[in-house]
Amino acid sequence: MAIELSPELIRLEQQAWTEIQAKALTVETAAAVQQAITAHTEATGQDRYKVEMALKKQVRNPEPPAASE
Repeated sequence: MAIELSPELIRLEQQAWTEIQAKALTVETAAAVQQAITAHTEATGQDRYKVEMALKKQVRNPEPPAASE
């Protein structure tokens, strides 16, 4: 089963990643990401660890677009 990520989760993680790179991550941003992950996993029944890892991978190391032939 593929991990499903909501646009809100992606937006929050992007904000956190931007703050991390600027060395300015706030407790509020980090807590918002964790709360959103918790709510998402409870609502969807997905594994929290897998959701968090997929989210970080998508935001921090996105797959390059497929080359068109």
